[in-house]
Amino acid sequence: MPAAPTGIVWTDAYLEHDTGPRHPERPERLRAIHQRLSETGLWSRGRLIEPVPVDLELVKRVHAADYVNFFRNACQRGDHTLHTPDCPICPKSFEVARLAAGGVLEATREVMAGTVRNAFCPVRPPGHHAERRRAMGFCFFNNVVVAAEYLRTQHGLDRLAILDWDVHHGNGTQHHFDRDPGTLFISIHQHPHTLFPGTGFAEERGVGPAEGTKINLPMMPGAGDNDYRRAFEETILPATAAFRPQFILANVGFDPHRDDPLAHIELSTSMFAWIAEQVRRLADSLCHGRLVTILEGGYDLNALADSAQAHMESLQAGADG
Repeated sequence: MPAAPTGIVWTDAYLEHDTGPRHPERPERLRAIHQRLSETGLWSRGRLIEPVPVDLELVKRVHAADYVNFFRNACQRGDHTLHTPDCPICPKSFEVARLAAGGVLEATREVMAGTVRNAFCPVRPPGHHAERRRAMGFCFFNNVVVAAEYLRTQHGLDRLAILDWDVHHGNGTQHHFDRDPGTLFISIHQHPHTLFPGTGFAEERGVGPAEGTKINLPMMPGAGDNDYRRAFEETILPATAAFRPQFILANVGFDPHRDDPLAHIELSTSMFAWIAEQVRRLADSLCHGRLVTILEGGYDLNALADSAQAHMESLQAGADG
């Protein structure tokens, strides 16, 4: 019997979050991914997952109710930014953010149901910088944390792994789980002394009973494929295997690519294929293939399309059996 396919989350509504013509996190990012996956046949081989707006009661497990209301009201008023100039909004941004979190949630549901083996969620706006009471770094709702809370509350899972290889540290994700020993969070990112958001030092290892379940691997500018391969082989993969998660969620940033304009890590496109393959194999061996990957950064359109193609090919190799 063939393995279940790889899921792909998509709605044209993701393009309606209007960040303006010169903002790095723009609708053209998703258009580039969609076009490349369609041209290569990867799109048609996957199973389309259509998002529905996330239930705001679930969002309020992750974000303060007053923040959720503030975000909604700001969009209704026609405000142009939320909290900071790097978080532009338009009247539709609140509902699109609900669809971004909802898309990740639907992918997680389908993986749990076995209708897809794993899933890729090219959603926007991204999420891993969003804090409990604050938007930052292009992010409004923390999509991966919403999915993790769903897995806890609806499926009773108590050992989750969240891997983050965006070039920027996933501060919002780490802070939500800082005291939670049941969530392993590992982030590999450009060193916080040299890049936004200025968090993610190696000594940030979790608080109280969760100490040691938060692993940060800051990389100096100029780090390349060999440095990342060593970090995965020596730390990320064995630490995840030792934790034995019931589900793996991954924040996938393609901004460590050597052509990305917002950072200074020098990964090749093929490295993203290798990372996805290693993590997919790990999910296959640990948790019945349960893996959902969620788009975060990546701002050079050609590099983004190349990397998303490589990523998807690695996920589908597992789903194709």
